[in-house]
Amino acid sequence: MTSALAARIHLLITCVLVMCAALGGLCAGLLLGGRMAALIAGGAAGLGAGIGSFLARRQIVALFQPEHDAARADGYAEGIADAVLVSIATYQAAVFPLIPDGVSEEERQARRTIAYRASACDGLPLAVRVSAAEALEAVDQGRDAARAQAAMKALALTVYDHRGSGR
Repeated sequence: MTSALAARIHLLITCVLVMCAALGGLCAGLLLGGRMAALIAGGAAGLGAGIGSFLARRQIVALFQPEHDAARADGYAEGIADAVLVSIATYQAAVFPLIPDGVSEEERQARRTIAYRASACDGLPLAVRVSAAEALEAVDQGRDAARAQAAMKALALTVYDHRGSGR
């Protein structure tokens, strides 16, 4: 959406907001004190809504700028990467529990399913996806806790390296 179109949409929304605020002020004024109070309350509410909308105009139009979309996309990728890290870590905790027989087979399978689904998200960067696959492979084998821990550390470092880099 171009900024001219965004500005026009914001202007239209501002007009509707000011009219609604003025009508609400008129109604409240009529209920509370008569015609004069209605005019004062309607004018004050409309003026307040208009000033507030004018002051917020720059931030609202900036939401539709391409660089804001890129920042939102990077934040989405970072969030997905963090979710993958957490879901694989909970799956690892189910495979290598601190207490023997502390996790049921159903819970372990549920955590595995969540970890695999999170790792398959579209917004996940390739480096994180590859590292997540290695970590899932190490945890799936379930024999070597040290190897799984090393794979999880590599995944955590990959997620950390990706954070803020825009890759």
